[in-house]
Amino acid sequence: MADGMISARIFEDLQTKIDEDADVRDQIKVILQTLERQGRNAQSILSRAHSTPVAHLQPVIASAEGAIKDEVESIGKLAGVASNSPYYKYNNLWTREVQNVVFAVLLCGWLGGMAMPNKPAEPGKLLTIEEVGEILNVPVNLKDRDAFHLTIEEYLQSLITLIEELARLAVNSVTLGDYQRPLQISQFVKDLHAGFQILNLKNDSLRRRSDSIKYNVKKIEDIVYDLSLRNLVPKST
Repeated sequence: MADGMISARIFEDLQTKIDEDADVRDQIKVILQTLERQGRNAQSILSRAHSTPVAHLQPVIASAEGAIKDEVESIGKLAGVASNSPYYKYNNLWTREVQNVVFAVLLCGWLGGMAMPNKPAEPGKLLTIEEVGEILNVPVNLKDRDAFHLTIEEYLQSLITLIEELARLAVNSVTLGDYQRPLQISQFVKDLHAGFQILNLKNDSLRRRSDSIKYNVKKIEDIVYDLSLRNLVPKST
């Protein structure tokens, strides 16, 4: 190569890297399209909880668990592709869909589904981040290696979505004539709110969303107060 000339090989190598990067992004996007479709199906099934009495909820839970199983398979495919690259290079592509899956798992678990080995399902239960990771078959909050995982921020974002959904469920439970469930939801959401108040959140988006929790707490408290005024719940509750 003569002095002052730049080898075309430099740009050929750059183009190869660009093509490789585009290929990985395309693989991820194909998986996410499937995951998005599966997520809509899971949400559609779980939405039936708003119009189904607790006594008849088990078929809804079973259907939701089946839909979530499909999502878990897609998460596995995503993890397989994503773990071949630095985690934070592509995580902005999938974090919203992952949050949606985690929300579905949390809501299904709260409704009384998502039984695990040696951990029976229980209505009103909050699944921990470790339990969600076990259900999804992915590690959580990885610090020792660069691979696909569920982050604390994704879990907390999903918890806030769960709170919003439970506020809706409290209203719709009254419509169904279930005056006990709003009390259960009220205590659960208050406990979550207290937990969030302990956290010193650094993520701006997460901090702004967590500020909205108090409004959902108030919304549910108003429902319980109205039920109490109408003598629809025991005074001691």
